[in-house]
Amino acid sequence: MVALGLGVLVLCMMGVCGEPLPLVIWHGMGDSCCNPLSMGGIKKLVEQQVPGIYVLSLKIGSNIIEDMENSFFLNVNKQLDNVCEQLAKDPRLQNGYNGMGFSQGGQFLRAIVQKCPSPPMKNLISIGGQHQGVYGFPRCPGEISHICDWIRKTLNVGAYTQAVQEHLVQAEYWHDPLNEDQYRNGSIFLADINQERGVNESYRSNLQTLEKFVMVKFLKDTMVDPADSEWFGFYRPGQSKETITLQESSLYTEDRLGLRKMDKAGKLVFLAADGDHLQFSEEWFNENILPFVR
Repeated sequence: MVALGLGVLVLCMMGVCGEPLPLVIWHGMGDSCCNPLSMGGIKKLVEQQVPGIYVLSLKIGSNIIEDMENSFFLNVNKQLDNVCEQLAKDPRLQNGYNGMGFSQGGQFLRAIVQKCPSPPMKNLISIGGQHQGVYGFPRCPGEISHICDWIRKTLNVGAYTQAVQEHLVQAEYWHDPLNEDQYRNGSIFLADINQERGVNESYRSNLQTLEKFVMVKFLKDTMVDPADSEWFGFYRPGQSKETITLQESSLYTEDRLGLRKMDKAGKLVFLAADGDHLQFSEEWFNENILPFVR
């Protein structure tokens, strides 16, 4: 009995026993923290499958309407400041947590890893996140399609103007492969976290503290252009037809973010879902995603 007790104590000291690591969720464009058909449902599912887990579904704003509106119109860097403050003040996260981002929430949580290393994120799970940005919005969900029509027109007129960058979230990860210099110099969010204007060593070292960086790509995605961005790929510079993988990109070969080093260490996980954007079954989620949460 004494030996068994000592064994359990050692396991607890190693973090094997006790409560599961908390989970922080960040929703996508046009969604909110608590919609029972989306993030609310995911939160409930995780809580059912992982007893005792603390799940924080991030809300940016004082209510769910503001949260949804801010996913379009609140400067991403201000959102990051807000979330960094939320995480730092939450006593249940101070020993670490896992992050799960849906669509644009995927690249936003990666920015949290790079900018706000305390409390520490252990695993980052990006479900349909666009880590090299987008160059189009082919389809938008349901009732917000009129907003997306306006976004398309605005981006076509001047994605990299200061006014658009400051007030339109999607412009901040708009990546024009035909105008790489404009993107590099004008993007106030994506070009920064992807080290396009120089290497911030803290971004690089902070990202490498992740145990696993999981990226989910939707093989029949009709919303993200190009879908390869969900695996950190993108269009080859200078045109918008041929895509290249992460491993073929200068970001990887120059290792500006440490992704090559992480890849060699087995920290990068590339998963595929055979469906449209953010369309997956509960069975697929339980089998493929929950192992990184438990």
